Parts: sequence; C-alpha cells; structure tokens
Amino acid sequence: MAEHQEKGRGRPGRKPSENAAPSSVQVLDRSLKLLELVAEAEGAVLTDLAEQSGMAPSTVHRLLTSLAQHGMVTHDGETGAWTIGVKAFEIGTAYLRFRKLGTISRPFLKQLMDECGETANIAIEDDGDVVFISQVESHAPMRAFFRPGRRGPIHASGIGKAILSTWTDERIGTLLAGRPLQHFTGKTRDSLPKLLGDIAEIRARGWSIDDEEHTLGMRCVAAPIFDEYGEAVAGISISGPAVRLPDEKIAAIGPLVQTVAETLTKAMGGRSKRP
Repeated sequence: MAEHQEKGRGRPGRKPSENAAPSSVQVLDRSLKLLELVAEAEGAVLTDLAEQSGMAPSTVHRLLTSLAQHGMVTHDGETGAWTIGVKAFEIGTAYLRFRKLGTISRPFLKQLMDECGETANIAIEDDGDVVFISQVESHAPMRAFFRPGRRGPIHASGIGKAILSTWTDERIGTLLAGRPLQHFTGKTRDSLPKLLGDIAEIRARGWSIDDEEHTLGMRCVAAPIFDEYGEAVAGISISGPAVRLPDEKIAAIGPLVQTVAETLTKAMGGRSKRP
C-alpha cells in the first residue's frame, strides 16, 4: 500500500516541474549515449540515432547540436549524417598518448631508478598542475612516493618547472595570471619574477631542480618529454631525500635524466622543440 502511494505522489521532496525536466546528469548520460552511437557508425542520420537511442528526434537533435558546438560531433548538411568531431578525436588521441606514455616509460623509469638509486617518476601537465601517472620506487627505506593520479602545483615541482621551461615567458604569465603561487617552504618560487628567473636557468641547463621547494628535505631533478609536435606533454624525474642528493650528485644526475627524457621522447615518436 505504501509503495502504491509513493508511486502516485512521485519522488518525495521534489516539485512536479522538477520531475518533468531532465536533470543535468540525465542530459549528460543521453549525450554520451549519442556520442557512442555516432562513434560506432561511419555516418548516422537523425532518425536512426533516435530509433537506436529510444529518444525523441527533437531531443536527439537538441543534444547533437550542443555536442556539435563543442566540436564533439559534426553534421553533413548534404547527406544529413552525423559523425565524430575533431574535439572527440583529440580527446581520444590524448588518452592513447598518455596510456602509451605510461606503458613505454616503465623501462626508462626503472633504468633511472637503478642508475640513481632514487625513485623515478613521470607526470603530465593538466590545467596548470602536474599529474603523476607512473613511478618506480627506490629500494631505500626512506624514499619519495607519488600516488598515480596525484596532482601537484606546477611552480613547486621539478617536472612542472621542466615543462614550463619549454614555454615562453608570456605563455607562463598567461597561465599563472590571477593565480597565487602558493608558498610551501622558504625556497618556493612563490612569485612570477622568482619563477621566471629559475626558468631561465633551467632553459640554459636543460633540466630542472626542485630544491626543497615543495617539501623540506626532498629534492628532485627533472627533464621534459615532447610529443610529435614538439610540445612538452610530460616530464620525467628522480626524487629523493636531500641528504642523499647533495649538489654534486644533482650535477651528475641532471644530464642523465635529460638523456633518458630525450630517449623516451624518441621512443614515443616525439621531437624536442624549445621556445
């Protein structure tokens, strides 16, 4: 009886108008379903997509139009066919590239860890942060650890600064405009002039140093990895306790990290290009 009454009233706590209007989650679900259907076909017309999705043609047209505005699908005015757009292709290509990067980089990370005795990492740049995607840990009892998927501030990261060093000062300024550079330690480059001064040294040297700028007692050496267009899409690094990474060891490790980064770039079909 209670079940019957609940069905008659609709969902408790919601107005009739809310029940009638599709939620943003429902719209997203429907849009992704359409995107899948378009991707499966070489060219699908509106009526076919409506039939396959179970949605009204007017709904399908509205969602496809929105997807088209974001470059996810495209419409051929002559044939009426909907096909995958350039933006969807770019997203798929990025996924394949970073999945490929995580797989291809493993032996290079292991090589760095074996030769340096410290944890080797690889991370990408995403929306002004660095995101760690893979790591080979040192065997030492005290070592660096970065969980895959962890995000870090680009200005206080060896990999982050290595990537920034391949950008122009203007591009760096645009990225960081209006964003405070968080202060972590007394060594953090927490202003744009300080950061750009460090970046100039990295460009001349070819590899970066995180000198306890994010965490006291931890140092890092990193170099950028480039894609086929000469864009720095990632970086590779060695991280460890400062007591095991004095200046003389950093000076020896830097060129090694740079060489491994260049070799990994070539293995991915990339090419180096500096501003």
